[in-house]
Amino acid sequence: MKTPHGHLTYCSNIHPGEQWNDHFQALRENIPFIRQQLAPGQPFALGLRLANDASIELSDPDRLAEFQAWMREQDVYVFNMNGFPYGGFHNTRVKDDVHSPDWTTTDRTLYTQRLFNILAQILPNGMDGGVSTSPLSYRFWWKDEAATKSAMQTATNNIILVADTLVELKRETGKTMHLDIEPEPDGLLENSEEFVDWYRDYLLPQGIPYLQQKYGFREEEAREAILTHIQLCFDVCHFAVGYEEPQDVLDRLDTVGIQVGRIQISSAVRMDLSKDADEKIKAIRQFDEPVYLHQVVARNGDGSFQKYPDLPEALADWKGQHSEWRIHFHVPLFINTYGSLDSTQYDIVKTLAIQKQYPFTRHLEVETYTWGVLPSEIQKPIGESIVREVAWVVNQLNED
Repeated sequence: MKTPHGHLTYCSNIHPGEQWNDHFQALRENIPFIRQQLAPGQPFALGLRLANDASIELSDPDRLAEFQAWMREQDVYVFNMNGFPYGGFHNTRVKDDVHSPDWTTTDRTLYTQRLFNILAQILPNGMDGGVSTSPLSYRFWWKDEAATKSAMQTATNNIILVADTLVELKRETGKTMHLDIEPEPDGLLENSEEFVDWYRDYLLPQGIPYLQQKYGFREEEAREAILTHIQLCFDVCHFAVGYEEPQDVLDRLDTVGIQVGRIQISSAVRMDLSKDADEKIKAIRQFDEPVYLHQVVARNGDGSFQKYPDLPEALADWKGQHSEWRIHFHVPLFINTYGSLDSTQYDIVKTLAIQKQYPFTRHLEVETYTWGVLPSEIQKPIGESIVREVAWVVNQLNED
């Protein structure tokens, strides 16, 4: 829905359904209630997540026409899509497979191009649209520097093919769309520094000559096309886990001129271990579940950091040596404390405060997808949970 500070939506990856019929059914069951609570009588935005199978099925003209008719009936519009998880995302082990297939593969490239072809047909005129995606690959799949560099180059070439597709679609439809790359702990692009370095050292040097040769662009035109079509997905949870300040991220992007395609509004678990550490370690154990990766970045007493690929490794290594943990676990936005545990909610508050004063994106998307694996006392019905999440963001945007 439209707010004074950008279009606000929630990501439908909270709903199960890797096949289109299943996902569409979940949308039909939940959207009318959510829209009535949040935006009665107003257009309502949906951040659409399509698994690969669902994207193939929705590419069928009849199915797409049925979806478009339903959107008109419900006064729903789509400007954002989530193209990070390719396959199963609920009721199955996801862990590092969330990155698979990665950007070194043709499958990832074709899937993303398919999403943009769908988005081009449903994106409202006059709006730009984005598809979020993984940070190229999972860093632990590449065993040495040479393998990592090769993966980075291959992934970059495939992303340039998507940029090419977006140049063509803009020529055909007049619609501007962008790939929103989402740095994540232990991704090949883990933080804003690695993202900017990759953009400057790989994407621009490989992408500019490609577009110059294909389209006859001047160097500055090719550079501008890349900056337009390849942007950052600003996931607040991910940057908070890495102890990155929102303004520092934006300042770093400005050094190259990189745009933010969306703010992905999400919150992580935070643990102050300087007091009551044993109680908090006991409390975090209930968040140890087998579906998603919950990377941990621990702050040592001297201010240095130690990283763990998942929560079990951090728990096994705990000997009282850390002053703070931040855990990649998308917890509800509207709750700041969970008993003895805290969240990184304040990072959201800071990010939205910057957006209100100096807008840096047009798209805001709530992304809390872990409701099904949260401790039982935190879980609520999905529709009610989404309403509470989005309403909390609206209140933040409306505060002076």
